[in-house]
Amino acid sequence: MDEHQPVPLTKPAAAPPTAVPAVPADAIRASDADRDRVADILREALAEGRLTAEEHAERIGGVYEAKTRGELAPFVRDLPTAGAAAVPAGARAARPASASTPTLPPPRNSLSDNLIAVFGGAGRRGRWRVGRRTNAFALFGGVEIDLTEAVFEQQEIVIQATAIFGGVEIRVPENVTLRSAGTGIFGGFDVADTEAEDPAAPVVVVSGFAVFGGVEAKPKRGKRVRNLNA
Repeated sequence: MDEHQPVPLTKPAAAPPTAVPAVPADAIRASDADRDRVADILREALAEGRLTAEEHAERIGGVYEAKTRGELAPFVRDLPTAGAAAVPAGARAARPASASTPTLPPPRNSLSDNLIAVFGGAGRRGRWRVGRRTNAFALFGGVEIDLTEAVFEQQEIVIQATAIFGGVEIRVPENVTLRSAGTGIFGGFDVADTEAEDPAAPVVVVSGFAVFGGVEAKPKRGKRVRNLNA
């Protein structure tokens, strides 16, 4: 054997790529839309009597402090719309549910708008397109909704107003129909019911309730809707 015969070099095998561990579902950071969806569920539960005003106030405060989806899930886990029925069938088949996987309510309707004031203020004013439904929630805060220059794209819109130790103030054009469908519980629900002369005029229905707070809706004199789809 030739002592000077070159020894063939072999390329060492590449190390397998390091797998990046998947982030658990309950560790995913919560978005504003996630918090709003959970707040919607809590508001409905309060309206149905499933939660007391104190329980609702405590939960809603925690919802807007939550950082992850896992922190949101406990607030709606004992409510009917937070269970497996809220998960599409295809999603359940592809991924079995487990106790550690939080289930959030389905996305809200694109025709709805949410205004939430918790220890602060929120509002819509000026020229804006009104959705079919507007949800206003005030907890130790205030919500102002001004429809006097808004664009009405539906014949009837619903404003779901909830005021708990807070207030919701609504102003509408003087030539629209304004109807009340709410109540006050140790609070005021003051909606000036009016009927427009034009049967084609928009109809604004204010529903909801006030607990140790107030909801007020009335026409603003001198402001009129010139065209339903202006």
